[in-house]
Amino acid sequence: MKIVIGSGQRFTENWIPTEAHFLNLLKVENWYKYFDENSIDGLLAEHVWEHLTPEQGEIAAKTCHLFLKKGGRLRVAVPDGFHSNPDYIEYVKPGGHGAGADDHKILYDYKSFSALFSKCGFEIQLLEYFDENNKFQVREWDLNDGYIHRSIRYDERNHDGNPNYTSLILDALKK
Repeated sequence: MKIVIGSGQRFTENWIPTEAHFLNLLKVENWYKYFDENSIDGLLAEHVWEHLTPEQGEIAAKTCHLFLKKGGRLRVAVPDGFHSNPDYIEYVKPGGHGAGADDHKILYDYKSFSALFSKCGFEIQLLEYFDENNKFQVREWDLNDGYIHRSIRYDERNHDGNPNYTSLILDALKK
């Protein structure tokens, strides 16, 4: 079973879309209504964690860990705090002028985001991100493990081959 958290009306084949009013990351009791612990193969959350405080982000990661099967994957994408374009940062930072940024609580970079999930027992695989030297790093990833629209491969703003609008994308694997 594969679940999209906060699908935002995007539908991906073989994935079950959900929204916060149905499956709230911060209310583990919601999850127990529908799932057993260790029962989910994959979870996907594109641009969800930045709407949570760091404390809420940790609660959400622990909830995901509880319900994923051993070897299960949580693919997560958030705005990238190390992005090389200052206009991008202004667009996505908390209080920025981008769509939804008025509700952003934090701007992660690959170090802080990886640390959050590591702390909650996940093994981390970084897929797309800017490093602290403004260099874009990308690792091949399988679409079947979760589609991320705001990625170098799929966002139309990147069709010129440059990482104009990308996300910090990682896989958090349950050991």
